[in-house]
Amino acid sequence: MEARNIFRNISPLDHRYSISEKAVFDALVPWLSEEASVAACVKAELALVAAHLSLRGGLTPELREALDRAGAGIGPDDVYAEEEKTRHNIRALVNVLKTRVPAGLAPLVHLGATSVDILDTSLAYRVRGAAREAVLPLLRRLEILLCDFAGREAETPQVGRTHGQHAVPITVGFAMAEYVSRLGKSILEIDRLSLTLRGKLAGAVGAYNATSMIVRDPEELERRYLRELGLEPSEHSTQLVEPEYLLRLLLEINTAFGIIANLADDLRNLQRSEIGELREGFAPDQVGSSTMPQKRNPWNSEHVKSLWKAFMPRVTTFFMDQISEHQRDLSNSASQRFTADYIAGFALAVSRMISVIEGLGVDRQRLSANLRAGEPGRGGIPGGVLAEPAYILLAESGVSDAHEMIRRITLRAEKEGLSFAAALSGDEFVLGRIAEKMTELGIVQNRAEALSFFEQPERYRGLAAEKAKELSAKYRKLMTVSNEQ
Repeated sequence: MEARNIFRNISPLDHRYSISEKAVFDALVPWLSEEASVAACVKAELALVAAHLSLRGGLTPELREALDRAGAGIGPDDVYAEEEKTRHNIRALVNVLKTRVPAGLAPLVHLGATSVDILDTSLAYRVRGAAREAVLPLLRRLEILLCDFAGREAETPQVGRTHGQHAVPITVGFAMAEYVSRLGKSILEIDRLSLTLRGKLAGAVGAYNATSMIVRDPEELERRYLRELGLEPSEHSTQLVEPEYLLRLLLEINTAFGIIANLADDLRNLQRSEIGELREGFAPDQVGSSTMPQKRNPWNSEHVKSLWKAFMPRVTTFFMDQISEHQRDLSNSASQRFTADYIAGFALAVSRMISVIEGLGVDRQRLSANLRAGEPGRGGIPGGVLAEPAYILLAESGVSDAHEMIRRITLRAEKEGLSFAAALSGDEFVLGRIAEKMTELGIVQNRAEALSFFEQPERYRGLAAEKAKELSAKYRKLMTVSNEQ
């Protein structure tokens, strides 16, 4: 077949990303390319021949070597050329393979199989390989980078935000630990589900009609066939493998995709000019805008979100491929081919997020300024993030309307342009009750220290630092263990 300039390819996966993400592309090609698809089908057909020989006690090392040689010489060009005549991809492959194996073995090629015995089995083999050899290594690398970042910044104060507004203090590491935990669990599930993919050799309707004419135990032949590929049989097959094995894996990949997109959104927003707490790495010659030379756009985070937007909706197709009329129709034939694109798109997003985290910088001055400052014009007051502990301590001291009393103090602070601590110091009763409770609890020694507490919002962080360190250590260890298994 003719060679084609990559810039004549239609999919950006095959030109833009094959260049910009070459390492990821190269890792996916052995599993997701059309070359890989043909090679996996050849491997499945040869596995069937080997299973027949094994069951008959005739699989010698010499014959296995001959089968390997026969398979190594078949490429997409051969199969596609034959398909021009057969108009059937698997029959074309079978015809080519029969001419390459030793003559005595030709009758065993495809014997007892229907096309989907080869197609579904080879798809499971390829998706499992892509997940375990390309996707999971990327995910584990990203997860460890997140663990490192969360652990390193476990003590770095940051203002927490809910509804886009300042809430109460946390730490940068705690904010990242959310994604350590969410993505970590998803990685472990992808790892598990990739090992549940199944194949089949159950024939045209899944009832072993054809193979029951050949061997005494069709299920043993199926087990031997699939063992050659490291797979197990589907518990029940029609002409298709039960679709839920693949569906569950793809859905978990989509879950991880959503987590990464959520992280990308958070990182992008924390790089806004008015926030400026984090910043992506920026190369010396990199350009942020074609017209505004000062721009340093968070384009990698935005790129991850954009990939998610492109590929996430394909989950609808995965669900639609779950349905087939009776023992099989052909309505998943074209749609299922795009599973490879989806996995590739996800891998590219993970790779891009790796580059974001590797170059992610922390602006401690902006973090401190945002934590200590209010939001003028938005109902915020400097130090207002400490209204919550003031309310909690006042209520603990026995004041039933503590929430309302503290709310009034925040209104006074806003109206008079005071910090929360200054407004609090103006209410002798409230400050006195709070200081008394803090002393009782051993938080401070006296009233002066109590007021000082409300001038230092970084002291009110709960278990943020501890949780960041705990989750960082936990998932770093889990990634190491899962990688070794």
